[in-house]
Amino acid sequence: MNLLKNIKKNAVFLLLITGVVLYIVLKDDFNGIVDAMSNIDVKYILVALFFYCLSVSLKGFANYLIINDKSKIDLKEAIKHNLIAQFFNGVTPFATGGQPMEIYMTTEHHIPLAKATNQAVQSFIFYQIALVICGMFAVIYNSIFHIFPKVKLLQHLILLGFIINIIVAIILLLISSSKSVTKKISEVVIKILRVFKIKHNEKEICKKFDDYYEGFKELKGRKYLTITGVSLNIASLLCLYIVPLFVLYSMGNFYSLTVVDTITAAAYVYVIGAFVPIPGASGGIEYGFTQFYGNFISAGTLSAVLIVWRFITYYLGMIVGALLFSLEEKVKK
Repeated sequence: MNLLKNIKKNAVFLLLITGVVLYIVLKDDFNGIVDAMSNIDVKYILVALFFYCLSVSLKGFANYLIINDKSKIDLKEAIKHNLIAQFFNGVTPFATGGQPMEIYMTTEHHIPLAKATNQAVQSFIFYQIALVICGMFAVIYNSIFHIFPKVKLLQHLILLGFIINIIVAIILLLISSSKSVTKKISEVVIKILRVFKIKHNEKEICKKFDDYYEGFKELKGRKYLTITGVSLNIASLLCLYIVPLFVLYSMGNFYSLTVVDTITAAAYVYVIGAFVPIPGASGGIEYGFTQFYGNFISAGTLSAVLIVWRFITYYLGMIVGALLFSLEEKVKK
């Protein structure tokens, strides 16, 4: 797979970016950060880990329901697929590696390619809808209570993030309307890529849009699955968004953040991360975290929370996913 050939190169680049980000985070208050992390209460870290695992499991359960073939893929396997996909999302720009890997892993269980592709497409649709819903909640909550100061750069980044996510959601809805509309959208995308001289495979792009149309077509007859799938993805995101609160609790700070403030800030952070073209959105995610959570948490504690939160929600999943993928490949050999 071409995807696997790029993993090492992306991983090295990711390590370099991580090193730079850690240097920036640690350089101003190294002793304060070390002090905050040395007094961590482990039981709250375990709660944070529980919510992260619950987030992964809920997403895996949604995928399990989509596949709807217990004889070939059980819930445990679906959750494992989700973790492995997280690894491939984490080491590819714009998190583009997870979906092809999901399709590949699903076909390895003797599920037809068309069905495996539909599963991956439907999973993405559910996630995208859930992301927009959570983002809209954050915008509405902040517009009422004004918990974040009006910083122009942040406003522009958030606006850009929401525009991108809403455009993706609108395109998905248009794709669902008819085959002819799907074809026209794919032609527009190809023209845009030509104008900007971006390397692309026209047949692959057309096939991708056809896959999305077929995925939507199937979902129209499974309305209960759509409602359940979107709800599970929203629950998964909320579990992920709550992690910083318990990381902060582990450092003895129980008053700076509320549950709603934590979720709102996290929604904004992930919106910014959605359009950062670096694997793992490294740099952008950390910047967003410090800017939004910095409204509630003092500098030394903020950096310590950032490091622990980033490890739990990103690096831990990548490590587990990489190990699971490595074990699976060894079993096949």
